[in-house]
Amino acid sequence: MEKQWIVGLGEALWDCLPEGRKLGGAPANFAYHISQFGYDACAISAVGNDALGDETLQAFDEKGLNYFMPRLDYPTGTVQITLDEDGVPTYDIKEGAAWDNIPFTPELEQVARNSRAVCFGSLAQRNEVSRQTIHRFLDATPKDCLRIFDINLRQNFFSKEVIKESLRRCNILKINDEELVTIGRMFGYPGMDFENKCWLILGKYNLDMLVLTCGVNGSYVFSKGAMSFFATPKIEVADTVGAGDSFTASFVASILAGRSVADAHQRAVEVSAYVCTQNGAMPRLPQELLDLK
Repeated sequence: MEKQWIVGLGEALWDCLPEGRKLGGAPANFAYHISQFGYDACAISAVGNDALGDETLQAFDEKGLNYFMPRLDYPTGTVQITLDEDGVPTYDIKEGAAWDNIPFTPELEQVARNSRAVCFGSLAQRNEVSRQTIHRFLDATPKDCLRIFDINLRQNFFSKEVIKESLRRCNILKINDEELVTIGRMFGYPGMDFENKCWLILGKYNLDMLVLTCGVNGSYVFSKGAMSFFATPKIEVADTVGAGDSFTASFVASILAGRSVADAHQRAVEVSAYVCTQNGAMPRLPQELLDLK
């Protein structure tokens, strides 16, 4: 029997943090974290024929993460990250990277046809090549596949058309409070309160769920006819890089394990709080957070 894949699709890059370089990229972070729950996860991206490309694949090998990453004649992706006094990151994402040019191959199509869930964002769609690959991959997934659009608006690397096409293809949207304001302005409903915006997007795009994270002000999950809210735990923050990706991964892991939306939401809050206490996007999670029984 073929593996049933959980996929992180898009950018794989190096976060260049004040304390040094760490492997990241939202889809790769998602794939790594969900693999810790015992799922057959893989990161799909592309890396360069360069030393950083070698380091990327070596790092995934060391973490035991499956990947489909062709080597291309473009540089491996990097992002310069500066942190403010609260540990909140600002990003400078280099253009023309290998992950901007992910090719759609028969191997990728086969993975798509055997996917239980796929997480993708807007950043890897800034270039036409990867955008088409992401669309073709999503269109090849089974009808019951969870397609999570973790919107991740970065710098000016998004457009209304990219977001609309992604909303049409996903069944779960994950967004934060700042991104919701941006989307509200872009789609012409800036004056509505956040709950009404979320219900409107859920209905308009026929989504199964909308996950809204609001930093220290908690998080919400809107699903057909129900809303879940959890406060954000008070913790000592090391940095918040990758915390949102761990939230998404643990939420999806719990849903796939048959947990209720509220249970899945609670686990996501606990996991992302833990990741905020660690440096970098891919810490090892403690066993008590990985038990979904």
